Amino acid sequence: MPTPDQIWNEADLPTRRLAGLALNPTAPEEVLLRLLAHAPLAVRMVLCRDRVLPEAVVDAVIAHPDTYTRSFFARNPHVDPAQRARLVDDPEWFVRAHLAAGPRTIDPVGLRPLPDETVVHMISTYGNEDLGFELYQQFSAGLRRSLPTHPVAKVRLWGVGAWRSLPAGTRAALLSDPDDDVREAAQRHLRHEDPAWVESMVPAHPCHSRTDVLLHDALSRAVVDRVLTDPAGPEERSMIADNPSLPPDVVVLLAADPDPEVRKRIACRADLGPAERRALADDPDPRVRLAVSVHPAWSEEERAGIDYEVPLDRTFPYCHPPLTPHDPEAVRRDALSAHPLLRRRAATDHTLPPDLLRRLAGDDDLGVRVLLAQNHPDAPPALLLRAFLEYTGSGREDLLLRPRFPTDGLAAYADDEDPAVRALAARDPGTAPETVERLTRDPDPAVRAALTRHPNLPQARLAELLDDEELAHHAAACPALAADTIRRLVAALPVG
Repeated sequence: MPTPDQIWNEADLPTRRLAGLALNPTAPEEVLLRLLAHAPLAVRMVLCRDRVLPEAVVDAVIAHPDTYTRSFFARNPHVDPAQRARLVDDPEWFVRAHLAAGPRTIDPVGLRPLPDETVVHMISTYGNEDLGFELYQQFSAGLRRSLPTHPVAKVRLWGVGAWRSLPAGTRAALLSDPDDDVREAAQRHLRHEDPAWVESMVPAHPCHSRTDVLLHDALSRAVVDRVLTDPAGPEERSMIADNPSLPPDVVVLLAADPDPEVRKRIACRADLGPAERRALADDPDPRVRLAVSVHPAWSEEERAGIDYEVPLDRTFPYCHPPLTPHDPEAVRRDALSAHPLLRRRAATDHTLPPDLLRRLAGDDDLGVRVLLAQNHPDAPPALLLRAFLEYTGSGREDLLLRPRFPTDGLAAYADDEDPAVRALAARDPGTAPETVERLTRDPDPAVRAALTRHPNLPQARLAELLDDEELAHHAAACPALAADTIRRLVAALPVG
């Protein structure tokens, strides 16, 4: 079966023009239906996968005889998930698998969950080969919270996977669950809290399984001592430094380890003693001092006495909200702290109240401002624009997907040296036609493509671009495309 890239790469110029037309916001419903019924596969791929569709077109997609066409709609991130859910009992495994895999989207915020009843139906009726971790990403927050106690046994089985974070009462219920599979899964998880069992099964050689054990499982003293005296791999001391079961005397020992990576990890432990904290606060390695500087046991005055430096060369991405909301008082303490890393942590909270939102929007730390812009649904438009102009790291383009990103006035950046900033002019409805036309000849291909879709593109230039091998697809998607040109583009397709 051809991949989407192969389908697109094999499309000729007329097909790419029709694919652009399929994305044109002014294309009438009857044109979209005609493209769906008669256009080549590349056109149907773009139509079904890359835009919102009128209800009549959705109905036609669901009933379309081509498996590929339905599967593209199953992965559409733009439509209401309830519309995609109509494919839940599609006769073809290929379509059902794509529905379970979910939409392909560059927006980490934009993956909306499937209806709960659809997910439960999939878990209850699909084979294991149709389900993967991607389905979990389509769960609503409410369904995720209900998994361990859900009335459907197959759904509870998914809930067992969160074993380490489950309360004691929920664990006990799963260990005595009436369903054999659920009960056995819970018992398998419980074994990882038995140091004797862990010691009996820990692999002797470096591998992913051994790493997972050293990081997370309950370690016997014998396993810990072997890592200290005869590790199987070079990083194992830093691995056990994160392990919650590490004995207190080993925490003290590793706080003075010659490897700064080990000391940095130990510095993050909540059970770190006062003497060790004080020693690590004077550590010769700046990474260790920075790690211990955010320890919750410090007062603000004590923290201020540590010689730390907060780097700006980190990424500041969107952070998915936790299932259990953060403690509002702890978030407020972090937001009011003098320490930039604590304020950055507060900036990722999606429920930050208005007074803290205003305060952090004007923070003097770039990381605080960008994280706030990335994560808060009410981030002000001016903050979103400022963050995009100042931050050039991974996830920068996500800022453009925020609904409150401004549009007016962006034409002022049409001559910026950064092509990503120049492309902002494509979002401004007031960008002058002559500027739009000039930027369709920009040296950067992304700028050319963005401005080719601008509604102020002069008709003469738009007509030229419809025959341009590179930009014809974007030209056909331009809302300035005349109605008679739309009719001409679809004239070669069969009628009926």
